[in-house]
Amino acid sequence: MGAGRVHAYGAAVGLIGDLLLGDPRRGHPVAAFGRAAGAVERVLWRDHRGWGALHTVVCAGGAVALGAVAARAVRRSAPASIGLTAVATWAVVGGTSLAREAQVIGRALEAGDVEAARARLPHLCGRDPQALDADGIARAVVESVAENTSDAVVGALVWGAVGGVPGLLGFRAVNTLDAMVGHKSARYRRYGWASARLDDVAGWPGARLTAVLAAVAGGDPRGAVAAWRADAAKHPSPNAGPVEASFAGTLGVRLGGTLSYGGRVEHRPVLNGAGRGVTTRDIERAARLSRRVGWLALGVCAAARHIVKGRTS
Repeated sequence: MGAGRVHAYGAAVGLIGDLLLGDPRRGHPVAAFGRAAGAVERVLWRDHRGWGALHTVVCAGGAVALGAVAARAVRRSAPASIGLTAVATWAVVGGTSLAREAQVIGRALEAGDVEAARARLPHLCGRDPQALDADGIARAVVESVAENTSDAVVGALVWGAVGGVPGLLGFRAVNTLDAMVGHKSARYRRYGWASARLDDVAGWPGARLTAVLAAVAGGDPRGAVAAWRADAAKHPSPNAGPVEASFAGTLGVRLGGTLSYGGRVEHRPVLNGAGRGVTTRDIERAARLSRRVGWLALGVCAAARHIVKGRTS
């Protein structure tokens, strides 16, 4: 069985596993990686970019090396390779948990329980929930669903197609490091610089594919493309911009504007300014769009790897 077909089967099984099981409540491999990265940080931390770069190399490089060793160990057995790819895919994608968290908040808002929605929002994103009304919470959820469709699903599938199991683990490691140390706090402004920049690079192809697939899978492809072209570059994140703009355009809603993180108020550019304000019902629409994008991404990435491996074999 060819390497491209092995990867396609394994990735499909892994994505089905995520659909059926979601993330485990305890013992998640990504959480274990986070604990290991935290231990490395306690040893290496200095207020210096060089030490932060070393932290990135040790942690991300370790994840890639682990994937390479595991893949090499099973390379002669197609069933074992499919199983390894399936487990790795399930471990690094988080589309089902993303949709579930969004839907829990959406149901609370539909029931008029804004306080319950505020209490749940930190499970999905880092916004200050107390500063948000029902529509503000809904907008935060839709924006988080859009961005995390790229970070938690499509980006991993892209790098899995490029690098197999090492690519899957490496991408999730880089994304996790960015979440841990890539923000611009006093402690991590220099130490987390390398992790943040590497995450920008690693996330670039997945973000563009997510934006394209959101336009294809959504209800308004022209609106998605128009919002992407007009507004994506205004976003402070080079990767969240195209994704959120495309989601905004295809859903016909307006994203961006004023938000608050950790007591710090930011005024972000509006994406798809001609759209209407986000309401509670848009949460379910965004979750359904996210799922469609994930399955389309699986097809695109599996086909691309199959074609490339077929030509090089």
